[in-house]
Amino acid sequence: MSYDRPLLSELKSATIARLQLLGTVLIVLWSIEIIDFLVFGGGLDRYGIRPRSLGGLWGIPLAPFLHGGFRHLLANTVPLLTLSWWVMMRSIGTWVMATIMITLVGGAGTWLLARGGSVHIGASGLVFGYLGFLLGRGYYERTMGAIAIALFVLATYGAMFWGVFPTQPGISWESHLFGFISGIIAAYWLTSKPDIISDR
Repeated sequence: MSYDRPLLSELKSATIARLQLLGTVLIVLWSIEIIDFLVFGGGLDRYGIRPRSLGGLWGIPLAPFLHGGFRHLLANTVPLLTLSWWVMMRSIGTWVMATIMITLVGGAGTWLLARGGSVHIGASGLVFGYLGFLLGRGYYERTMGAIAIALFVLATYGAMFWGVFPTQPGISWESHLFGFISGIIAAYWLTSKPDIISDR
């Protein structure tokens, strides 16, 4: 029984660290939106991704922190925290690297190929990126744990796939699409690949 205590203590510490990090993310996102509403009257939204505009490059790292109102942020909050948690189950380091890759690669894709004359904001690119990452990890890693998480996420959030198509005006389907693609790319680079055994 004494051998289990270090393991339980380690699991508890890891869980607390994940919760603290997610709590910090939540506080930052909501604080920015409150400040934008009270101080800038929504003016910070102009710093999102503006496709093929030199000034719009700043939007690549900034866009996930900007939202078009509290309803927009609320819609992103629950899936962002939930999918972040599943990505963190491997390690916080994996989540950090996946987040950076999704933000930069997905944002760059949006900047290069999205509709001209538009501004793209919101954490939904990250949400779709985490979805792509978890599904990609299940495919590339092919362990029971990774596949189980991928199937659970697919069953829970599979309806989100409609978001990568231009079905609703005012919705950045481009950031959804490129976020999802960048998540798969991140999964390829950040997950362990199964050994390939040849019969030759």
